[in-house]
Amino acid sequence: MRVLVTGGAGFIGSHVTRVLVEAGHGVTVLDNLSRGRRDLVPDGASFVEADLADEAATEAALQGHDAVIHLASFLEVGVSVEKPVLFAENNIVNSVRLLEAMRRAGVGKIVFSSSATVYGVPESLPLREEDSLGMQANPYGATKVAVETFLGVYHQLYDFDCVLLRYFNPYGPNELCEPETHAVPNIVRAALERRPVPVYWGGQQKRDYIYVEDLARAHIAALNVEGFEVFNVGTEAGTKVIDIIDTVSAILGYDVAVDDKGERPGDVEASYASSEKLRTQLGWHLQVDLEDGLRRTIAHYRERLGIPE
Repeated sequence: MRVLVTGGAGFIGSHVTRVLVEAGHGVTVLDNLSRGRRDLVPDGASFVEADLADEAATEAALQGHDAVIHLASFLEVGVSVEKPVLFAENNIVNSVRLLEAMRRAGVGKIVFSSSATVYGVPESLPLREEDSLGMQANPYGATKVAVETFLGVYHQLYDFDCVLLRYFNPYGPNELCEPETHAVPNIVRAALERRPVPVYWGGQQKRDYIYVEDLARAHIAALNVEGFEVFNVGTEAGTKVIDIIDTVSAILGYDVAVDDKGERPGDVEASYASSEKLRTQLGWHLQVDLEDGLRRTIAHYRERLGIPE
């Protein structure tokens, strides 16, 4: 299958592109490099530097492809609060531009990078695909809900095959956010640099941390799905932030200091997935456990930051 990956030069996109190439698919990465890096695009994939706002360039890049994996979006929650219009234009309007370009190019299959944020505050755990969507606390989450809705429209109007993958908490090599807001890279970087790790709520919040390669493999399985389907992609286990810190300490062989920031408004106490649907319908399963994933992530940041063992 020939697959176009939007945002394929970014954190998750670079891993998705690599597993697609390794599985024998023809891959084109479309990325404007505002968040990604050209050197993260693996050998074997074609590259087009373009922005989804450029409808003609997107339509041209789509020619000859069978499917799209759409990962190009802004994701910094705090920035979305400060710049909601920017997020709406980039994440929602550009996604609709992509769908229109797909329609004109005759490409009717899309796998969308959604998020567990669409559930809002969980009413019960683990979260399941049939759970209702919750009130959104920030514009980032609202953009994911909006794009999911537009995908439903294009399925109804044009019979697009649409797969929504609701990610939980991916981590691993190639994470590029600056400033970094995600727990695992902040913990690993602080630990390697012997700085205290800032934590809230005493590190008791539970999240579902999934290694990025396991997440990437879910996209390959999703390419064969027809119709309109939603799948959670997580480990089905809630892990406390403080337990991540303890595991990193054990791997490094020294205690990692903690800077307890107290309580933080707006935090969800716990969020983790049921991925039963993904396992049973698509045959996907985890291959990298938390300790192994953290070891790989630590090794990556050692090399990236130039910190010897």
